[in-house]
Amino acid sequence: MKYIIILGDGMADEPIPVLGNRTPLQAAYTPNMDRLAQMGKSGLLHTIPAGMAPGSEVANLSVLGYDPKIVLEGRGSLEAASMGIPVEANEMVMRCNLISIENGCIKNHSAGHISTKESAELIRYLNDNLSVDGIACFFPGVSYRHVLKIKDGNKFLKCTPPHDVPGIPFSKELIRSEIPEAQVTVDLLNHLILWSQEKLKNHPVNLKRIAEGKDPANSIWPWSPGYKPKMQALSEIYNIHSGAVISAVDLIKGIGVYAGLEVIDVEGATGLYNTNYEGKAQAALSALKDKDFVYLHVEASDEAGHEGDSELKIKTIEFLDSRIVKPIMEATAQWDESVAIALLPDHPTPCRIKTHTTEAVPFVIYHPDYQADNVMRYDEFSAQEGDFGLLRGDEFMKTFVGHL
Repeated sequence: MKYIIILGDGMADEPIPVLGNRTPLQAAYTPNMDRLAQMGKSGLLHTIPAGMAPGSEVANLSVLGYDPKIVLEGRGSLEAASMGIPVEANEMVMRCNLISIENGCIKNHSAGHISTKESAELIRYLNDNLSVDGIACFFPGVSYRHVLKIKDGNKFLKCTPPHDVPGIPFSKELIRSEIPEAQVTVDLLNHLILWSQEKLKNHPVNLKRIAEGKDPANSIWPWSPGYKPKMQALSEIYNIHSGAVISAVDLIKGIGVYAGLEVIDVEGATGLYNTNYEGKAQAALSALKDKDFVYLHVEASDEAGHEGDSELKIKTIEFLDSRIVKPIMEATAQWDESVAIALLPDHPTPCRIKTHTTEAVPFVIYHPDYQADNVMRYDEFSAQEGDFGLLRGDEFMKTFVGHL
């Protein structure tokens, strides 16, 4: 038996008036997702444990059957693993966005989806001019997503993800300490934020972006601190001997590294609506031929949700349907060996609020050993009628790979 999870990040939403009070999933033309729902069994999945913020790190760990309350050490350490950055026991790692600030407020979390080439130049510039050389170090990632490593940093910090606070004065969201011992780290990080704003405002990359009508990357924003995590490989927990992860996002790749999955990079994978859907689908099919399990992650719908763009979100969902779900269903149907297929988001990213929420997400599982239920469409409300009902924690993964 082979297994593939197709995850449309942030795909779930809420009814939107301009869409006739339908969600983007309901409004989108998704004949292949609907066919999968007709062949399989549906349900809802709570991916966010009580008391935890609805981040993608929490949600994707839950989908894969891990308990985020036990294994999660923040995004930074996971993304560092994807980027091959060594993390020592005395080092704290954080996700570090390049963001755009306008009139003292956070305009967006992505510096207008700055290119990887532009952001790498800015990160190198910051490293070359660090005012705390030897204590802090930046590592360039993809687009606006980077990593900051702090020696002897204290992780007990109150940090706000920048995608949660568009339009809010950045000064109200500066880092605070959860315990007195973390104040030294707080002072350092807030110093770096203000220092970066001075350094970046007149950098040639930003002056060029402004001249072109683009948002400047005029501040760093570190968040999600942690140390090196301790995770079991999936092969130690489930009947999965080999597996792969395919994503444009370092966070998901890092989860895959700690889960014991091979990271497969796809040329042209951007994390946006213009990602290489066909390349991802073919990479997943190739990996499934010699591996037991593939985790295929597509970021585009989440980014559309963060932009509050419901029409773009519909487009990303339809692209996922026609350019990933369809070729994978058609190809695996011809194979001699059975393939189980699961489809779901990790969390909702409603266009109305432009950030993640904790609501349960719709899922469908096609498994040759499971009898289909009566659900005919794949969306948030149809899934409520599915035979799986409401699952939590590791129940989805155990159900998918046959442990329940």
